[in-house]
Amino acid sequence: MDFALSDDQRMLQAAVRDFCLKEIAPTAERLDSTSTFPGEHLPKLAAMGLMGMTVPSEWGGAGSDMLSYVLALEELSAACASTAVTMSVNNSLYCGPLCRFATEAQKARYLTSFARGEQLGAYALSEPSCGSDPAALETIAQREGDVYYLTGRKNFITNGPHADAMIIFTTVDKTRKHKGITAFIVEKGFEGFAIGKIEKKLGIRASSTSEVVLDRCRVPVANRLGNEGDGFTIAMHTLDDGRIGIATQALGIGRAAYTVARQYATERYAFGQPIATFQAIQWKLADMAMKLEAGRLLVHQAAWLADQGHPFVKEAAMAKLFNSEAANWIAKEAVQVLGGFGYLCDFPVERYFRDAKITEIYEGTSEIQRLVIARQVLKELGG
Repeated sequence: MDFALSDDQRMLQAAVRDFCLKEIAPTAERLDSTSTFPGEHLPKLAAMGLMGMTVPSEWGGAGSDMLSYVLALEELSAACASTAVTMSVNNSLYCGPLCRFATEAQKARYLTSFARGEQLGAYALSEPSCGSDPAALETIAQREGDVYYLTGRKNFITNGPHADAMIIFTTVDKTRKHKGITAFIVEKGFEGFAIGKIEKKLGIRASSTSEVVLDRCRVPVANRLGNEGDGFTIAMHTLDDGRIGIATQALGIGRAAYTVARQYATERYAFGQPIATFQAIQWKLADMAMKLEAGRLLVHQAAWLADQGHPFVKEAAMAKLFNSEAANWIAKEAVQVLGGFGYLCDFPVERYFRDAKITEIYEGTSEIQRLVIARQVLKELGG
């Protein structure tokens, strides 16, 4: 849907692309190889208004639409997937639910500075014993007067070690299953809050991921997001938005891999001619280009529907499923086009190959996306 972009959106896209080429891409290999959190880039992203893009200006954000957000995120993802997911989580998983569900007082304290990029947020839903089944979470919240005490462990928390605050999902009553899930805004300095194991990962190594340990973490009632039992609804709405972001991240990774493979194919000679002249390579490039175009249309469609206030659950799931699987295929084939060089850390396609895999897993696995899509298409038929 590039043909449907406004002049302002094209200007934003060009500005972010130029910024990423100059500032982000040159550091990506270093950050990845040393597993260094991209904190050096966050002030720059904040200065461009990218840390709270869809947050209204009165709460410190850029007041952008969802389509503008994905345009910027694609450029960032093509340059450095680790930096992109750091920005994406702050936008969609932290600022997003606060915009929709927080009180005015909560927004004043926990949204404005995060949307400006002065502080960093995170989202803590997954646990060691439950990921795709959030209704089975075990972190308990017990109310005592005007305070809740949270006890449990969260894992795979993106931005966890560097977050100033996070939205944590608990249950106030395990027997109520999803109806007992309750969300809280928790500051890193709260009593009983601690960061656990820092994870070492296959890809997006510069993105920080950790456990969160809650040992009777003391959280004021005023920090409850919504009412008791609203947590499941908050989590699902948030993940719907987040899937558009992860679909975009996958699109950016796939685009980066394709760009390197295409350029290499024109420069690498075999049997006296560029390998791009061989049908075997041409077909790979053709399929890469086709998957990217189709994936971008799916992302832009989901973002446009969200902007128009229309339902987009199915379209977001389709965008994430298609783009994550396409990114993995494109990255794999890019390694193949480069041959032995593709297997070396001297070339970026091995990083794209590693980074792509997570997009099939976090914020809803590919298996979960197929369930979501199937339920939606059957619902449309009254099935």
